[in-house]
Amino acid sequence: MKSAIQANKSLKRSRPAKRDKSALISAHAELSRLTSAATRKTCAGFTLAEVLAALLFLAIVIPAAVEALHVASLAGEVAARKGAAARLADRVLNESLVTTNWNTGTQSGTVSQGGFEFHWTLTSQSWPVDTMELLTVEVKYPARGRDYSVKLSTLANSLTLSPVTGTQR
Repeated sequence: MKSAIQANKSLKRSRPAKRDKSALISAHAELSRLTSAATRKTCAGFTLAEVLAALLFLAIVIPAAVEALHVASLAGEVAARKGAAARLADRVLNESLVTTNWNTGTQSGTVSQGGFEFHWTLTSQSWPVDTMELLTVEVKYPARGRDYSVKLSTLANSLTLSPVTGTQR
């Protein structure tokens, strides 16, 4: 208690001009720090211009991203059905070659596979070199409202169509 009274008396005796300058500077620095911290707390956030710029950016990016996903989805669906159509075309060509019924003219049919309809057409044309025939199968399939097709072709020897004479043992 005695020391507090002595400190108070010494403050009264000293003049304001002779007070400790470093104490004043540190008090001023502390006051500045406190007011700038309070100002920062009340001014923290985004400006209206920054928010509008972010919204404009999102308005451009989101539709582009959705369209990219749509295109990717369509490409995946078309690729899956194209693979199924190619397998069907290969099967029709192989069956036609084995049963040798490809010389009867244009043939066509419809196959349901995996809940989807595939329409195929088998055509035969004469090959300009030799006695070969060009067999072509075209398989048409829909995907998202558009029609797509796959074509497979092979050569067949028309001499294999002649009846085999001989005996079986």
